Amino acid sequence: MNSNIQKLTDSIGKVIVGKDDTIIKLIASLLCEGHVLLEDVPGVGKTQLITALSRSIGGRFNRIQLTPDVMPSDIAGFTMLDSRSGEFIYRDGAVMCNFLLADEINRASPKVQSALLEAMEERQVSLDGETHMLPRPFLVMATQNPVETYGTFHLPEAQMDRFFMKLSMGYPDAGEEIKILERTELHNPILNIEEPAMHVDDVIAMQEEVRRVRVSEPVKKYIVDIIGATRGDRNATLGISPRGSIALYKAAKAFAYIYEREYVTPDDVKIAAVAVLAHRIILSPQGKSEFGTGENYIRSIIENAPVPAM
Repeated sequence: MNSNIQKLTDSIGKVIVGKDDTIIKLIASLLCEGHVLLEDVPGVGKTQLITALSRSIGGRFNRIQLTPDVMPSDIAGFTMLDSRSGEFIYRDGAVMCNFLLADEINRASPKVQSALLEAMEERQVSLDGETHMLPRPFLVMATQNPVETYGTFHLPEAQMDRFFMKLSMGYPDAGEEIKILERTELHNPILNIEEPAMHVDDVIAMQEEVRRVRVSEPVKKYIVDIIGATRGDRNATLGISPRGSIALYKAAKAFAYIYEREYVTPDDVKIAAVAVLAHRIILSPQGKSEFGTGENYIRSIIENAPVPAM
């Protein structure tokens, strides 16, 4: 594994117990300048995961608890009249940071969801004719509870597609939960990260290095074949768009970089596929009956897609 990535993973591991796969995928999203939707039950460490990432990098971290009464200005900021200068000045919203935890995104109104997703896509905020650029790197990790539906506003499928990856932490096993109890006995585990493992400039440099990872023509065709298999399939009401193929292409490059290769292999594509593609699929009634979830459907596509020789 890349030494910088190992250093970052070890730092986050001081807080989060036994979720290395989720940590690596979160870092891969960061390297691709993508955003993450974390769908999981309450209390499994979603907030601590993004807090540990921001503390490990030394970036600015904001958290906003989304409820139906949150306004778009809470997300994007607002302009106000300065009584002393007589000029309008911009006041930061929650998105003006490096790492934003948008807790329970499905509790926010559609107008607030749209304001957040616009900032995620454009990486800027436009107010009263002025554009305010968001800092780099910029990562949004939005959470939602898959169980509760009362008092929530379902994210439309077209908006789900804006998230680079959808991840789930899941419950810890018995051994991991004992370690969690021991870590929380004396103090907040976040305090275990005393100094950042790297700086935001290091992350920007790694993002540039990921872009230089090579992808051969057979692997590009492999990605396109996987995406194409979801289109016109009777198991899927909506196939994956080119945005999905671009995301899979970028994620595969990130995994190649993480594992210290200058080129992408089919295994890099396989590792990324479920997290990158499953939330972009709408299964037909037949698909739901046969596969149950988008994750199982994508796994089936991967198993049946011809793998190019390297």
